[in-house]
Amino acid sequence: MLALRRSLTKALAARTQAPQVCSSFATGPRQYDGTFYEFHTYYVKPSKMNEFLENVKKNIHLRTAHSELVGFWTVEFGGRMNKVFHIWKYDNFAHRTEVQKALAKDKEWQEQFLIPNLALTDKQESEITYLVPWCKLEKPPKEVHVLWWNESADSRAAGRHQSHEDPRVVAAVRESVNFLGSQQNMLLIPMSFSPLK
Repeated sequence: MLALRRSLTKALAARTQAPQVCSSFATGPRQYDGTFYEFHTYYVKPSKMNEFLENVKKNIHLRTAHSELVGFWTVEFGGRMNKVFHIWKYDNFAHRTEVQKALAKDKEWQEQFLIPNLALTDKQESEITYLVPWCKLEKPPKEVHVLWWNESADSRAAGRHQSHEDPRVVAAVRESVNFLGSQQNMLLIPMSFSPLK
């Protein structure tokens, strides 16, 4: 299980019949550090979720042949249902460009993975993110892992309750809330092929 907490500002686009693709790029000094992670969120048509997941599981190797998959999860709760979330690692923007060019030439990936899955999705979002300087992305010693680590959904709830009673946390939240554009929490369940669980 993975509990993901993201704080970001999002622009809402008018909904159309065709799948939407949204992207956010980071700015500031971290963008020059090289390695970054691209967060992808796919909003799958409710009646097509099983078909989408079966196709991804069957053909994910076609995509991972081009770049490193950090993790792939379904959203258990938190926001819209029938959503998948995955993270890809890139050495830099030139590396990402090379991968995108290679994917554009990969007919097998297009025919077996991309085209069938695009027909099953309503919307896609992409965000570029960097690790904070004191953080390392590692495989966990336990099978359960989270980006915002919790042993379980119950331990997350207990920790949040405890932190809400801590005056230091309450003060920090009150000071930082003015800078928050939006906040989203999701409980994520890893797919069997996800490197991070």
